[in-house]
Amino acid sequence: MVSIVEAAGWPIWPLIFCSILALALIGERFYMLQADKVAPRDLLEDVMDAVVDRIPSSASIDELASGSALGELLAQVLRLYQANPQQDAATLRSSLESHGREVAHRLERYLPSIGTIASASPLLGLLGTVIGMIEIFGSQSPGNANPAELAHGISVALYNTAFGLIVAIPTLAFWRHFRHTVDEYVVQLESQSDALIKHLCQKQPKV
Repeated sequence: MVSIVEAAGWPIWPLIFCSILALALIGERFYMLQADKVAPRDLLEDVMDAVVDRIPSSASIDELASGSALGELLAQVLRLYQANPQQDAATLRSSLESHGREVAHRLERYLPSIGTIASASPLLGLLGTVIGMIEIFGSQSPGNANPAELAHGISVALYNTAFGLIVAIPTLAFWRHFRHTVDEYVVQLESQSDALIKHLCQKQPKV
């Protein structure tokens, strides 16, 4: 690996930095987008069972909000209903929209950075290729070809091109995976929050 870095020259260092950053961001997103941290199974049913007769205490609602993204939205629904039990479902949904956008924005955290690395890595590889070609032509003079410098320039060009693609392709795949995962979570959060709103407006539990 060290020999490859030496052969590729200084243009490969930005790509190495991008690869390390991409690994860190991908690992963070895998951890934070686990189902238990976003939308735990059976959470909606547990909340609906808890509000059959009465809205839970503020401490219970705060605990619900701290557990997951879905819990945060469901807790906000309960707070809004607690503040005004007479409001209808449409009003509750409208009041929840801004909070829902905040939660969705947090789910998308670092996705633009991952996408940027996926887009920029081939360009950095191309930059290394261009620099390698410049070294090739700059080191040669008519009638005085230097095979060692020619080989070095070619290695700089090819190693940087290959490494740029090695970084970009899996990073792009992970970005698409996370983008799809977040979209699915957002739909799930919206539907489950709406289900709780309908449940509250139909049952009219005591505050």
